[in-house]
Amino acid sequence: MQDLPAYLRRIGFIGAPRTDLATLRQMVLKQALAIPFENLDAFTGRHVSLVSQDVEGKLVGSRRGGWCFEHNLLLGNALRLVGFNVQDLAGRVLWGRAVTDFPARTHRLLRVECDGSHYLLDAGFGVLTPTAPLDFSVREPQATPHERFRLRNLDVDLLLEAELRDAAGVTYWAPLYRFDLHPQWPIDFEATNYQLARDPASQFVAGLRIAQPRPDGRYTLRDRELTWRDRGGHVESRHLADASELRGVLRETFGIDEGGITGLDERFARLA
Repeated sequence: MQDLPAYLRRIGFIGAPRTDLATLRQMVLKQALAIPFENLDAFTGRHVSLVSQDVEGKLVGSRRGGWCFEHNLLLGNALRLVGFNVQDLAGRVLWGRAVTDFPARTHRLLRVECDGSHYLLDAGFGVLTPTAPLDFSVREPQATPHERFRLRNLDVDLLLEAELRDAAGVTYWAPLYRFDLHPQWPIDFEATNYQLARDPASQFVAGLRIAQPRPDGRYTLRDRELTWRDRGGHVESRHLADASELRGVLRETFGIDEGGITGLDERFARLA
């Protein structure tokens, strides 16, 4: 990262960052609230760079969003400049899957040391980004400004789950991803990042995926369906009819400057 002050202004950080838990809490929450998860580059056939300066230029300078490889690279670099010890980890996404599944490692997350403890930080899971650090030593549910999350031992891995509420108001635990504590290096994410951005079978090439929390809930856009879910579980959805409506949602709901994304209208028109 070349400009920590610009990053802190982008996320709306209040005060001066220090190597303490209060800073960790503010940075992960503020980044999630300020910078959306989005796959507009992969969706429109563009290269997704994981060069640190490119990610900073896109998410900070150009006021765009990104996916997990970009979000957690940006957050990890900022935390290192503040003075934290940060390790990159890789996870197997289980959202919509069984906990016994072993999909490829397609998710980037962070392990951060603070005051003798280690915390999971993840600003880039999209639909259910945890909005607070999660203590690796705790197996009880951990509160965040949004859902509760919990870590469980799963064979040789750890499992991250989120507490959700169904239409009848019944709560349940949904698996997000499984992972181990083996440190990853930047090169370890390059092949997966390329495959997800270029493979026609990738959900991020075939469809539109945008998500962002708000203090009182979460917005998600899946293809043409924009959904709002408040913290009580109430859901509202609307269908986006055309690219003009999409561009309005990108600007007004997600704060994305979409002016320079050529081909977006044509690509959106081809969505079922």
